[in-house]
Amino acid sequence: MAVRAVRGAVQLERDEAGHMDERVSGLLTAVLDRNGLTADDLISVWFTATPDLHSDFPAAAARKLGIVDVPLICAQELDIEGAMPRVVRIMAHVETELTKPQITHVYLGAAAALRKDIAQ
Repeated sequence: MAVRAVRGAVQLERDEAGHMDERVSGLLTAVLDRNGLTADDLISVWFTATPDLHSDFPAAAARKLGIVDVPLICAQELDIEGAMPRVVRIMAHVETELTKPQITHVYLGAAAALRKDIAQ
């Protein structure tokens, strides 16, 4: 069993807690599903949010999904001029049999433009 990192991102349409919960939950679910993972495979998850998001902690969505025994942390993304607004990114560390090339990184909606080289 190897430890791998899985990346992902989603852009929010607006800064509202319920909307953030919906979008981040969808991102986490997609990351797990597309990689054949369960919450038990998670080691830890880093969340970053662009500085224009204030309504809630992205990690709250993971807790609402039942991911309660995994270390989670939130941080603010760098405030870079011209960067895509209202984006939540994740980096999940997982235990898996997948090789690095088999990992599916998930960039949903408009966030796919952030990493056209690896977005699935």
